[in-house]
Amino acid sequence: MTDNRNTILAVILSGLVLLGWQYFFNIPQMEKQRAAQQAQQQQEAAAKQQAQSPAATTPGAPPAPATPGAPGAPTAPGATSPAANAPTLSREAAIAASPRIKVETPRLSGSLSLKGARLDDLALIQFRETVDPKSPPIHLFSPSGSANPYYAEFGWVGAAGSNVKLPDQNTAWEQEGSGALTPTSPVTLKWDNGEGLTFHRQIAVDDHFLFTVKDDVTNTGGAAVTLYPFALISRHGTPHVEGYYILHEGLIGYLGEQGLQEKTYAKIDEAKVVDFKNVTNGWLGITDKYWASALLPDTNAQLQARFSSNQVGATRTYQTDYLEDAKTVPIGGTATATARLFAGAKEARVVGINFPFAGLGGYNQQLGLNHFDLLIDWGWFYFITKPMFLALDFFFHLVGNFGVAILLVTVLVKLIFLPLANKSYASMAKMKAIQPQLVALKERHPDDKVKQQQEMMEIYRKEKINPVAGCLPVLLQIPVFFSLYKVLFVTIEMRHAPFFGWIRDLSAADPTNLFNLFGLVPFDPTSIPVLGHYLVLGAWPLVMGFTMWFQMKLNPQPPDPTQQMIFAWMPVIFTFMLAHFPAGLVIYWAWNNTLSVIQQAYIMRRNGVKVELFDNLKSSFSKKKKTA
Repeated sequence: MTDNRNTILAVILSGLVLLGWQYFFNIPQMEKQRAAQQAQQQQEAAAKQQAQSPAATTPGAPPAPATPGAPGAPTAPGATSPAANAPTLSREAAIAASPRIKVETPRLSGSLSLKGARLDDLALIQFRETVDPKSPPIHLFSPSGSANPYYAEFGWVGAAGSNVKLPDQNTAWEQEGSGALTPTSPVTLKWDNGEGLTFHRQIAVDDHFLFTVKDDVTNTGGAAVTLYPFALISRHGTPHVEGYYILHEGLIGYLGEQGLQEKTYAKIDEAKVVDFKNVTNGWLGITDKYWASALLPDTNAQLQARFSSNQVGATRTYQTDYLEDAKTVPIGGTATATARLFAGAKEARVVGINFPFAGLGGYNQQLGLNHFDLLIDWGWFYFITKPMFLALDFFFHLVGNFGVAILLVTVLVKLIFLPLANKSYASMAKMKAIQPQLVALKERHPDDKVKQQQEMMEIYRKEKINPVAGCLPVLLQIPVFFSLYKVLFVTIEMRHAPFFGWIRDLSAADPTNLFNLFGLVPFDPTSIPVLGHYLVLGAWPLVMGFTMWFQMKLNPQPPDPTQQMIFAWMPVIFTFMLAHFPAGLVIYWAWNNTLSVIQQAYIMRRNGVKVELFDNLKSSFSKKKKTA
């Protein structure tokens, strides 16, 4: 039967896509996670042991990779790394090694170091490592001397050949006044070079993740001075990444007319240095799956920007930095430079969505930035992914639950495609109605395939039937399926978003498992060698498989035994494959199947075709009983 062949084809294509995802992404990802967990445990044990040793001094900055800038222009400073024999300190010990000013906002907690005036200690207090609200917060920045230093630094460099004494990573700044850095109270730092230059730095923070750094240089010496403002973000050690093709993690920026630039850690290790000359209206930084840090210079400033990777001893450092055009500080005058730093979670409402009618301004619109929304990896099919997120976000703020929002969006998608789906289901109903004619046609011309095809097409034309319409409902949900998967995978709003009952994280797989009776047996089936990876089958994947089987039973049994076998086993295969997918995606598929059953049954009845669901169910159980 043509409609059965179309349905089988669509199901097989979907199955191949899911198998490809499983083989190329999910299995390697689980192996990477296991390896990362083992490495982290070893690293924590080593750090704990080394923390008991006396601390060593940190040397000056290693030579930075050369960056050809404007004639006579210097390069931005490089990252500092501990000496080869320096022990790794615990995070707490590294923070306590220098005087600090506390950072306190509704979303951030940490401190900035008066040594070097670095922002190198930030925790995202609204985000936890696990779904347990008592688990540790996410630590974004860490100081030098700790296991994985990650920080932002701002300042000035002199012209090539200049011997002007400037503040660096070892400079001891003084705070003017007292108190912590909060959204309502910026802090001001001061340093005098003793040669006629006085440096003031004011640091402010908003109630989200944006720092504003204003540097002033006053010249009371006997000659004018030329300085270049710089800013950098440095990360020591190659971080663990998710390793998915659909997600970028590493160095990122939108560099004016050069557009979006993305370099994974492996790619920048190969390239060593990537320069971007004469950039206007650009930004650059380092991104993880959910978190990021980015330098946001003035949109009118002309920059010499750079991505770089540098090997210092056993440590690999990654850096994004920029130099602005030179500023001349005349005798008795002052020069000013302003920089901004984003350091936090990639929330769409904070970052901003550059999309028609989005209504989510964020920093992208507020600061007039250049596609800062691309800090979130919306993918090539952003024209589908963004509307999907916006719809989910709208319903979430309406009902307060992303799981319910997924159910409502599924209904909305069904309504949007209702006319097309109705035509498709109506065509399938007509196909079922003319089955007796097609059977008679084959009996009249058993050996003449050409004649069969000719008369079959004539029947289709007469009855106004599209023979390929049967696979449209399945094909239509494929782009919706993958756009929802992308949203669940990359947007932080879905991270740790609960549904009801045991689903506490819609972006993670269903945590229950049939093979330990949903937790009643104290046993982890996934720990079994070789087979453990496949012994994952949660409650929601079972619900999804049941609804898929239910939907297939809505159609009459195909006469071909091979087709019967495919229809019988396909729900089982999909159930096991989707067991590893995010729970939100499985809930969507189960709900979509349920709506499709209702819609198809209604249209079949309206077109005068008998709904054979209960007959098929009855016959299935009768066959099993007879076989037994």
